[in-house]
Amino acid sequence: MNFDLPEELAALKEATARFAREEIAPHAQDWDREEGYPDDMIQKLGKQGYLGILVPEEFEGAGGSYMAFAIILEELARHDGGLALAVEAHNGLCCQHLCLAANDTQKKRFLPALATGERIGSWCLSEPNSGTDAAAMRTRAKKDGNEWVLNGTKQFITNGNRAGTYVVTAVTDPEKGKHGISAFAVERGTPGLSTGKPEEKLGMRSSDTVCVFLEDVRVPKENLLGEEGTGFLTAMNVLERGRVMISALSVGLARGAMEESYRYAQERKAFGKAIGRFQSIQSKLADMAMEIEAARLMVYRGATALDEGRSIPFEAATVKVFSSEMATRVCMDAIQIHGGYGYLRDYNVERYMRDAKLCEIGEGTSEILRVLIAKQLGERLGR
Repeated sequence: MNFDLPEELAALKEATARFAREEIAPHAQDWDREEGYPDDMIQKLGKQGYLGILVPEEFEGAGGSYMAFAIILEELARHDGGLALAVEAHNGLCCQHLCLAANDTQKKRFLPALATGERIGSWCLSEPNSGTDAAAMRTRAKKDGNEWVLNGTKQFITNGNRAGTYVVTAVTDPEKGKHGISAFAVERGTPGLSTGKPEEKLGMRSSDTVCVFLEDVRVPKENLLGEEGTGFLTAMNVLERGRVMISALSVGLARGAMEESYRYAQERKAFGKAIGRFQSIQSKLADMAMEIEAARLMVYRGATALDEGRSIPFEAATVKVFSSEMATRVCMDAIQIHGGYGYLRDYNVERYMRDAKLCEIGEGTSEILRVLIAKQLGERLGR
């Protein structure tokens, strides 16, 4: 058991940190205010290989590991949670679903453009009345000759406005419950597919979040991903993996808040000395460091298990709950350390706090994941 990163991953971490400092950090506050990042950032991310990290090399991806993806997300989120979320949803949700369910013909058709940054991907699962209870979705897909016809509304869709390829889940057999849900690849420009206005969000503002509307959207039968009725099960598999990755994003946000707080505490003076010399501030910084370190180790454990091909419902749920709630606590303490300045939008910690809260909600709320953890615990203990 070796907790040191191998040379190639250490180099990836350093290179991604440098990219984030140079290309993201100077603009993150503006992107938050403008509620979006420039289009050329997608090409820059693609050029670095960040948009195809999990895509096999034969489909123009990097053929990388979950550990590599976790490292990338932490470094990107250190400076902008919204952009990191866009990368996470593209890789961990859209591309991952294609990698798991698509046949070779479909992979050759869709993955190269996504891996290189020619397109960004979107994953359409949540609906206005089905978030955590994804099996209650109302979007329908009916077969009509050699086509499927999709009708419904998807909500809270990351990359929805920018996406060139959408992976859409829909009910194909209402009588079969979750076993009657299938997934489809839908390309941008398909008649009947449209998006709503960008959501005005608390945080993650640089990411693109919209409703996706499907009105008699016709896709060829060849766009069915996997066997009919397997879409929900694949989606749950995708979410299990995604929970580890959103945890890496949480670690990045928390680390950013801690590092900003440490620097501020060395510079800000009160009663004739730097506030970092006061024990109360030191205690907060120490707690931040300990929780971040623990969360990162949990992320690395989860990523390693995924790279080994193991199913990890318990580990994925525990790291997601711990890391996301840790990030919110750390960011709140960061604001406290900054005092009145932490409440101002001129300081990064205010943005980190707003970004961090989503990590407790997306890809499984803390509440439902605690139910899953308790169930898994019962199975482990044989009760």
